[in-house]
Amino acid sequence: MRLFNKLLQTVSLFVLSGALSLSPSGALAALPVVDSQGVPLPSLAPLIDRVAPAVVNINTFKSQRSTDNSPSTRSNSAGSGVIVDAKQGLILSNHHVIAGADDIRVSLIDGRTFKAFLVGSDPGADLALLKIEADKLTGLLLVDSDQLRVGDFVVAIGNPFGLGQTVTSGIVSGLGRTGLGIENYENFIQTDASINPGNSGGALINLKGELVGINTAIVAPTGSSVGIGFAIPSNMAKTISMHLARNGEVSRGTLGVSIQDLTPALIKAFKVPAGRSGVVVTSVAPKSAAAKAGVISGDIITAINGRGISSVANLRSRLGVLTLNKELQIAYLRNGNERQATAVIAVVKPEPVEEIETGLQFAGAVLKASGDKPGVQVESVVKESSIDKVGIQKGDVILSVNQNMVNSLDDFSRFVKKDNNLLLVQRGMGILYLVLE
Repeated sequence: MRLFNKLLQTVSLFVLSGALSLSPSGALAALPVVDSQGVPLPSLAPLIDRVAPAVVNINTFKSQRSTDNSPSTRSNSAGSGVIVDAKQGLILSNHHVIAGADDIRVSLIDGRTFKAFLVGSDPGADLALLKIEADKLTGLLLVDSDQLRVGDFVVAIGNPFGLGQTVTSGIVSGLGRTGLGIENYENFIQTDASINPGNSGGALINLKGELVGINTAIVAPTGSSVGIGFAIPSNMAKTISMHLARNGEVSRGTLGVSIQDLTPALIKAFKVPAGRSGVVVTSVAPKSAAAKAGVISGDIITAINGRGISSVANLRSRLGVLTLNKELQIAYLRNGNERQATAVIAVVKPEPVEEIETGLQFAGAVLKASGDKPGVQVESVVKESSIDKVGIQKGDVILSVNQNMVNSLDDFSRFVKKDNNLLLVQRGMGILYLVLE
């Protein structure tokens, strides 16, 4: 179990450990039971009977050497997994469940226990793929998690607090949850199905008995469930598991862009059509996939491979499942016009930050330039001035004004307007747009 201090100081995010897996047979929730009056009662029992054999408990062991020459100790922890390929004995779980383990044991619901081998893991997405040599296994095919809707019924199966296989139910409370600080690539399903410490790597299923997510974390101010749990979507889990099965790891490339969320001021400045969402490109690395595709600073990326982009975190999670040499389609707006481009994901070395050089006052800031180096540097900012209020800081470098690149103080003076200036600002290794109204 891992503790995350992110949402509130008094609220912790716990990564869980538990067991589950499901059956590819068309297991359906049914109404097979009647009460004493003969009235049918709803029950998930037929569904659980069919999927439970695919749920596994994972026990990991780690040898720990002491610093005082005393005998080493052996610690153990528990988690869960889902059999996703019964023929090959492949089991999907969380990376944090098996991280650092030198011995992994998998227990099935029929009482059998097997030594598991690590095929590969991806810390960035918190997923791991294990393999056991066993027959008569029940596996679960991962289905399209994009078909989920808020309000759909779901069931979580796991091993909370070491009690043994436990089933809870609820609904999908939210989709595409990001910014939790749990993983590098986040696109969580949120559910109110009770998930507790002991459920990590467990399964989230729909009422057809299909795997739609891998249970991973909860918001837990008391250390146990309060009805806010998170699962990795099956689409992400499926893509990552395929990479792990082939290569034992995920080799990620990059699109080669720095991006920023759209704000109301940026939407107005870039004339983004009403109702459209996306992220604004603040810089493009030379020779990167984006540069070769023709993307430039100021473009608004609206979709990747036909799926809309709503935020920086959303785009990051989409790119996180793409590997080197993967082709993708980019939809973007430039000056309000729709454009399409094809990019091939590649490795890009980050460009070094340029230092800049003196003498222009502007809206409460003193700017200086540096000959042949790009941009003008902010030498100082008057507190409570208009430029201070929009977030410009000492040391920032203004790279462009109203989408005109700036290479000198003369350039800055020529392109700046009396109001509503769109500034492209470099701060350390980051680049962002700010609007000075």
